[in-house]
Amino acid sequence: VKGVANLSLVSSACDVVSAAYASTKERHPCLGSVCGAAEKGVQSVGEATASCVQPVLATLEPHVAAVSEYASKGLDKVGEKLPLLPKSVEQILSDTKELLSSRVAEVKEAVSS
Repeated sequence: VKGVANLSLVSSACDVVSAAYASTKERHPCLGSVCGAAEKGVQSVGEATASCVQPVLATLEPHVAAVSEYASKGLDKVGEKLPLLPKSVEQILSDTKELLSSRVAEVKEAVSS
């Protein structure tokens, strides 16, 4: 999970969503109150679940470590095949705009000639 979260694309996408969420809560106080209550509820459930699951995780730790190692290797292979993963959302959008501008210019030139 940490490996996926550390990918630039995932990290920047989370930042964009987080900023939009915070902005929405600010602009709409009623919605902000509902979201705040939901956040507290999720936090309480998360804490309760963590205390219950901790003994099970301790027992499964060697297996989790092995799965984590395989997942990390798989993520590395996926990263090699998908060049977008190390890029941020902003960088992908910028590259896409440049590519589209270039293609539109080529089409305009072809049509005019």
